[in-house]
Amino acid sequence: MSAAAFERQIRPIYDAIDTGSNKSALLACNKLLKKYPQNDLLKALKALALVRSQKVEESLVLCDEVLAAKPTDDSTLTAMMHVLRGLGRHADTVAMFEEAFKRQPLNEDLGMQTFFANIRTGNWKAGQQLATKLNKQFHEDRYVYWGVMCAVLQANDPSTPANMREILFKLAHRLLQTAWGPLESNADRLHLYLSLLHELRLSDEARTLLESEQGKAICSRSLACDELRRDIWKLNGWLKEEGKTAEKRISNKDRNWLEFLSVLDVTFSSVASGEPSDSAKEECVQHVSKTRELLTKVAEEDGLKDRSALLALLELEKRARIHGLSTGSSRLLDLMQQYFSQFGDKAASLLDLQRSINVQKLLRHNLQESELTLELEAGRALQLVQQYIEALQLGKDLPKTELQPADDLVVLAGQIFVSMYKLSGDEAHLHSAIVVLEFASKKSPQSYLIHLSLVRIYRLLGAAQPALEHYRLLNVKQVQNDTLSHFSLSRASNFSLAATGDLTYESECLESSQIYMSNSQEVKKGNIQRPKQAANVRQTADFIVRAFSAEKYSQIPDFVIFEDRLDNSLQRDLVKIEHVRMRVTHEPINSDLVDLELVELKFIFDRLHYDNRDFDILRNYQPRVQPSFNDQTTLLGKQPGLGWLWIFLKIYIKAFQHASDLDDTVEEKLLIGDRPKQSNDPENKLPLQERLAMRKPQELAELTEDELAFLNYATDLADWLGPYHDHTRPPPSAVLAEAAKQTELKTGHALKGLELPTDNGDANGHAKKPEDTPPVREPPASLITFFQHMQARFKELVEAKRPPHELLHVATLTQEALILFTVETLRFKNATVVKVHKLGALVQSFKGIRVEAISILKDMSSQLLIISESEGTANKRKAFVDGCKSLQVTSEINHDYILDVAKKVTDARKKIVMSQYGDSNPYYGNTGGGGGYLTGGSPFGSSSGSPGGASRRALAQSLRPLSIMQVHKATQAHTDADWMIDNTEIGQVTIVGRVITIQTQTTNSVYWVDDGTGRVEARFWSDSTGQEGESFEGITEGSYVRVTGTLKTYGNKRYINTVHIRPIKDWHEHELWFHIAEIMAITLTFDRGPVRDIIYPSAPAGSSVNQNTAAGQGHAASAYTAQPNPVVADERWANLPPVQLSIVTYMSQQPQQDEGIHVSAIARAVGADVNAISDALEKLMDEGHIFTTMDEMHFTLAV
Repeated sequence: MSAAAFERQIRPIYDAIDTGSNKSALLACNKLLKKYPQNDLLKALKALALVRSQKVEESLVLCDEVLAAKPTDDSTLTAMMHVLRGLGRHADTVAMFEEAFKRQPLNEDLGMQTFFANIRTGNWKAGQQLATKLNKQFHEDRYVYWGVMCAVLQANDPSTPANMREILFKLAHRLLQTAWGPLESNADRLHLYLSLLHELRLSDEARTLLESEQGKAICSRSLACDELRRDIWKLNGWLKEEGKTAEKRISNKDRNWLEFLSVLDVTFSSVASGEPSDSAKEECVQHVSKTRELLTKVAEEDGLKDRSALLALLELEKRARIHGLSTGSSRLLDLMQQYFSQFGDKAASLLDLQRSINVQKLLRHNLQESELTLELEAGRALQLVQQYIEALQLGKDLPKTELQPADDLVVLAGQIFVSMYKLSGDEAHLHSAIVVLEFASKKSPQSYLIHLSLVRIYRLLGAAQPALEHYRLLNVKQVQNDTLSHFSLSRASNFSLAATGDLTYESECLESSQIYMSNSQEVKKGNIQRPKQAANVRQTADFIVRAFSAEKYSQIPDFVIFEDRLDNSLQRDLVKIEHVRMRVTHEPINSDLVDLELVELKFIFDRLHYDNRDFDILRNYQPRVQPSFNDQTTLLGKQPGLGWLWIFLKIYIKAFQHASDLDDTVEEKLLIGDRPKQSNDPENKLPLQERLAMRKPQELAELTEDELAFLNYATDLADWLGPYHDHTRPPPSAVLAEAAKQTELKTGHALKGLELPTDNGDANGHAKKPEDTPPVREPPASLITFFQHMQARFKELVEAKRPPHELLHVATLTQEALILFTVETLRFKNATVVKVHKLGALVQSFKGIRVEAISILKDMSSQLLIISESEGTANKRKAFVDGCKSLQVTSEINHDYILDVAKKVTDARKKIVMSQYGDSNPYYGNTGGGGGYLTGGSPFGSSSGSPGGASRRALAQSLRPLSIMQVHKATQAHTDADWMIDNTEIGQVTIVGRVITIQTQTTNSVYWVDDGTGRVEARFWSDSTGQEGESFEGITEGSYVRVTGTLKTYGNKRYINTVHIRPIKDWHEHELWFHIAEIMAITLTFDRGPVRDIIYPSAPAGSSVNQNTAAGQGHAASAYTAQPNPVVADERWANLPPVQLSIVTYMSQQPQQDEGIHVSAIARAVGADVNAISDALEKLMDEGHIFTTMDEMHFTLAV
């Protein structure tokens, strides 16, 4: 077959991959592979589709096959480059291109691609050697400069030894001396040469080069080279010569601001360092006079055409005042008036003048401590609010995209209210700040200062949702996620409602981390058997490659620094830790989670970190005798930093190490992709266990008192259980054997590169070890003491009426301690492990700790419930409004407006306090589910052990009739979550409607369907289900169809991914009306519960069972709900107390499920007191009426 014909056949595969239709791409690849089973390009494309479908294990087999074939054609190499990048196997990418270049050494394009592969991985040494080889073979000057650039980058790499750096710089210098020619005109090549001379301090050679006609010509047209020239001149003290050159250029109409700065630098050079003498000051005064004459003359000549000279006069006067050399007290004011009169109509004038004057800010900055009383501060705040209201008239006609001229006044007022809160501790002042700033945010929607101030104040009040809303209004994009996300995500786990199923904050963590991902198609986590790090950002590497291609050498160092700082961002890993802390509260604690997080956290522990967070963007207008506004609004008075990160990394790495069967040997065998580069910190050379045990004062200083107690608890827990984990952990050979078995079952291929043990009898890892089991020790008293201390601490905060964020901090750490206990004891849930190693006594000691912890958490939950009930009351809102009466200075800030703000704040506080643990009770939330156990002792678990596995499989097989309006109302917590309608999960959906348009494409057909409530796109992929062509007969524009499929989104567009579509022929008689009736019936069923024909036991007097329900109703159950268990008339229930009877009655009415019924569902149905339900469940278990299933939070009837 010709190449053109084959190209036509594979074109749909490329189109499908480009559009994200990976399933269609796989089908097309399989079809062509039947014809061409040995085609490497098809295998590579299929591997790429598998990687982007998250089917990592299957792609590995194809990937290894293609690499073994050693391809050399460009199409296969390009496809494999994307596959290997998705898998994080960058070293294999380099090896693949190197092998291809060895086979075709005369192919210059292959040589360049091999060079670029090394550049993408930061392998500068190999890049320099390859560039030298390319220059010798193809005799092009650019390869010399490529080699020089690589040598410079290698010298600047932190991993390069100090003694090698000078050698590399000298090597690069020698190469450039031979390559540089008198006719060279490339500005970037000159910049590279000058930067090397600057580094080696070869000033004379640099001066000779710059003063040549060649150097002058290049510098005159290259700002980068000219800026480097100035740096060289300053470094060598040639300021006077630079000043003369700058004056000459200004006289020749050059209005580059750098020229004016050079003149100013020369003017003050005599007093710039140390304590200047009187003669130096006199000399400087003369220079100032001359410079003023020059700039005044230039300003008069330029008039309104250019503002540079007048702005330079302002800078001259400002520097003269700094050095005490100003001779006119009103000169600065006169210059500003002149500047404003000439350029006040330009937008830039505001920023130009802002640096020199802002009266209100200066007055506030200079306030003394005696002037900071509540009465005086209140007067200042109200005056500023009044001035702001009056100034709104100046900007009343401005569009919404513009800022109000007086925004700074309201920001100042907000900071004064915060100062009053710090002076008095009265939250009413924070309420006042919220009111005025919320009002201002409507007038200036684009003001980042107002939004950031609101974020900080809302978090102080414990109103997490409004804080997140204002952060999102900033419309943060790209790298701003790295510099600004700390405003909303610092200590985000304190405000997370993940345990209740609300994944808002967890989703925000993932969204803010997208900047660190290569793209949406990148593999973000490893598979069950082979955990892998999250894919690192590599887009910057592509920019570096483009810079090499275009010979933009001046840009490459900046790209490398940017990539390094982004890859090793402190905020990135702080968000990661917060995400882990949230994740364990709602996901089942199993080997998949533990193994994956362990590997990723160990990678983070080995990294060098850069703090890219921007705190200066939050302006500080507080008096200098007070802490800054940033410090005043920092939660708990401690800003998490590198020390905080190290402490929590040590806690979780230690816990996950104990719960995991992965050691270094197993991890190295099973890890997909390359390990990230380690930092050169000498501590990284120490053994991991020794590093985990370190406690540095600077790290502990970043912890709160409660976090320090949590650290001590985690340390004692790990030290107690560590020996038992080490003894019972299966050997690496057993873990690898199980991994190979699971992989072979899943993919049909053996795991590559593993030598399995010949005797596999102990592959389950439970064989007795030759050494004796460590003697069972009693649990440290400090474990229970910690929970008791946290209970006392919580009560102390409640009695002192501390803000909600302090209460949530203590409660969250207490819950986290219980979850950490669950992680540490996960291994001993397996009965086989306990029996073989005779650890029954150890397991028995767990119960006392768990019971005490749950009891304390229940008590905290009850207290939080009481607090939450007081938050949303009318009295609370009335107190809020009364405290802000003085702000009713305009018709817009009236009683109703303040009441709306009060409702927003109190509702947010009520939600975060009430819902912190799910239905206000950690015992009913996911402490048990998140801290639960899986069945089986496999090091990698299985899907059958997941508590949500059965329900998720049932959900995938369910079918819900919907209207199109309901389709658009469906919500999704995050991209991987299930779709929800009115808090009910949905799987597949079916709609009936009229076809408006049909668009037929190569790989799919798109139907726009309208049912009178809305329109939606139904996309049917060719060969997606094998639906026969005759099924489409009768589907025309205007006809009625039934569509079945699942909801999907692409970009911001929602559609139905159709698995079946058929025409409706009797729509006017039956099916359309039946569908409408179905929608109503099912919606009511989910809203009000199914109507069942069930015989209920009679409820005794005083019981909480609804009498109408108990009487039973003679209606058939819904076809869309599982049928309940019939109630068995058991005499053992006759004498049960009311609460126990209510529990067993409710449980008997529920559908049969292997996992049982979660305690939160029982609590909602029964509605009794928290402690009463807990006691009733325990008594029912003692008497044998019920028993636990997969964990201690799920129950089922014994009959």
